[in-house]
Amino acid sequence: MENVCCVILAAGEGKRMKSNIPKVLSSVLFEPMVGWVINAVIKCDIKNVCVVTGYKHELVQEYLESLKYNLESVIQAERKGTAHAVMTASEFLNRHQNGDVLILGGDAPFIDKSTIIKAYKTHKNSNNSATIISSRLENPCGYGRIIRDNKDYDVQAIVEEKDASFVQRSIKEINSGAYWFKVKDLLKFIDKVSDNTSQNEFYLTSVIELLIKNNYRVDAFETSSSDVALGANDVCQLQELNEIAREKVLNGLMENGVKIPCTDGIIVGRWVQVGCGTTILPGTILTGKTIIGNECVIGPSSQIIDSKIGDNTVVNNSYCKECIIPENQKIGPFVSFVNNK
Repeated sequence: MENVCCVILAAGEGKRMKSNIPKVLSSVLFEPMVGWVINAVIKCDIKNVCVVTGYKHELVQEYLESLKYNLESVIQAERKGTAHAVMTASEFLNRHQNGDVLILGGDAPFIDKSTIIKAYKTHKNSNNSATIISSRLENPCGYGRIIRDNKDYDVQAIVEEKDASFVQRSIKEINSGAYWFKVKDLLKFIDKVSDNTSQNEFYLTSVIELLIKNNYRVDAFETSSSDVALGANDVCQLQELNEIAREKVLNGLMENGVKIPCTDGIIVGRWVQVGCGTTILPGTILTGKTIIGNECVIGPSSQIIDSKIGDNTVVNNSYCKECIIPENQKIGPFVSFVNNK
């Protein structure tokens, strides 16, 4: 994508996680949430990416460096809201002020390439100053509502639930927390945002409010996937994200000819490749860059990590890590292979 950049907000502590790591490093299918977000951005061929870190920033920075992407980062020393986080990246934004910026939360792992690109097309074709990526939820509790004009369907405001009227709370179109902005228009108004809020913080939704008030064009792109808006504030919500991701991966495998007669206890990481005709049995965990060949039987109760399994191989009740298993083998039960590459 030409003349675009991205800012990913990843500074939060996530106190309700009750963890000693930053919130965005909490894992969904063994991968930090911020990694999911970064991967979606990289798939869109957005080359200029800045990650705003904060709480235990050195841990986030260590993870970013492990990805081997050319990512910039800045530190939000004090966490004073989403607009304040974006202001922390002002030097980065000024270098790209003639383009557009995608702003994403690092704790919403299901943002995807299709949504990003379709929202950008809406943003450019409508010549918007800002385009909100919205979603429609059957239970929108806790999310800001998108208020539209009844006549023209134009966006009039984003109203947080605590400030919404009874009628507004019935609206199911919500703010996902992801946006496209014209950088120059964002920079024009972000310094005017007030912290006169219930939490005394500077919110990015206030920029939207200022743009609309000053007759700049703001619209919302409603994504077809309700998952895009989902994040996790505690371990229970994180488990829900893991279950959604697990089902997505297993359904994708089955659509490609992998046989999973019972999904109980089966967890497959999203980078794992499994060949056609292979059967995965209950209690099996496949992670890392594992590649499983065609017509294999994996499981029950097997764990395979960063390994390559040849065609027509059976792995029964066994453990393989960083291994290469040739085709036509029968492994197990109760066998352990580690690093036989």
